[in-house]
Amino acid sequence: MSNAGKISRVFKTAWFTKAARKASVSDDELCTAIREVMRGQAIDLGGGVFKKRLDKNRRRSIILAKSDRFWVYEYLFAKQDRDNIDDEELTSFRKLAKSYAGLSHWQLDRLLQDGDFVEICHGH
Repeated sequence: MSNAGKISRVFKTAWFTKAARKASVSDDELCTAIREVMRGQAIDLGGGVFKKRLDKNRRRSIILAKSDRFWVYEYLFAKQDRDNIDDEELTSFRKLAKSYAGLSHWQLDRLLQDGDFVEICHGH
């Protein structure tokens, strides 16, 4: 990743926010994890979809990024509940990553205002 030293904007979806809160996964842990992803320490599933271990390897996150502009924590699941996402989900996540890549600054601001996205990693 070209911006290994610089954090791009990082968001979590409203759904991910609730799931992370329920699983006690903190924003600090998410910010640490995204820096690792930017250094290539994640599984690249292609098409802007990344899988990253969280919570001392008990949970997996799906992170979407199609550009260096921003990253989105999209999905969280417990390793004990499932090994991986299926092919259909992967295809959907790739389409969503492509869609996110086309968002304008205005559209991102709107997602934040509406509560669909929550921005994290401020000043990290």
